[in-house]
Amino acid sequence: MAANQNIEEGLEFTPKFDENGLIPAIAQDAKTGQVLMVAYMNKAALDATIKTGCATYFSRSRKKLWKKGEESGHFQKVEEILVDCDQDCIILKVTVDAGQCHVGFQSCFYRALKAGSDKDLELIAQKVYDPKKTYKT
Repeated sequence: MAANQNIEEGLEFTPKFDENGLIPAIAQDAKTGQVLMVAYMNKAALDATIKTGCATYFSRSRKKLWKKGEESGHFQKVEEILVDCDQDCIILKVTVDAGQCHVGFQSCFYRALKAGSDKDLELIAQKVYDPKKTYKT
């Protein structure tokens, strides 16, 4: 089987990390299908996620691993890991017990572009927790 065909149709998990050693990871609620957030993983984060069953990401701003929920208590239990055809993007189907966005919403995708506008946003969700009470630092 040719290399591309093996990646695209084979049954070996061979994730393709970018030039910075990262792969995008989309967290999706396993029950509702709602997209909760998009983050990045390096090999160590992906390995930790697979080993522990808890979503672990690589923070590009802090340059370190972070287990989702380590500060907020809003963990992501991984139910399934999907990979796209090119193996350069991952979807984590997760079970969550509380809001996932650091500003208090269930999903980081709480705004939409207003119909007929090219720059105005509108809220499409309500906050589900108070981040001031959750994040102490």
